[in-house]
Amino acid sequence: MTNDRDYVEKRFSRPGTFRAAAIYTFVVVALAALAFGFYALGPRDYVFSAALVPGILFAGGVGALLWTYREWKAGAGWAAWQGAGWFLLLLMLITLAVPGSAAMSS
Repeated sequence: MTNDRDYVEKRFSRPGTFRAAAIYTFVVVALAALAFGFYALGPRDYVFSAALVPGILFAGGVGALLWTYREWKAGAGWAAWQGAGWFLLLLMLITLAVPGSAAMSS
């Protein structure tokens, strides 16, 4: 017989899970910001360098969601990783304008 608490509990109290997800998110965003810096300081018509910004964020978001699945299967704290994945994918959608502007200027 299952307990009703099992349906809603998301294991928020696992120590270290939020910190690891936050550090991962910070590193991915910093790499994307570095890629944006290379694009902003270089020629504005290089679509490849502009596409690196949302590409890095997409890869980081998918990586975080894969980490979410791995933590969920292990029965560990997965909610922070899911939040990190969706946050990175949201940033990826916002930064899709960067390669669009590079394509329009070439």
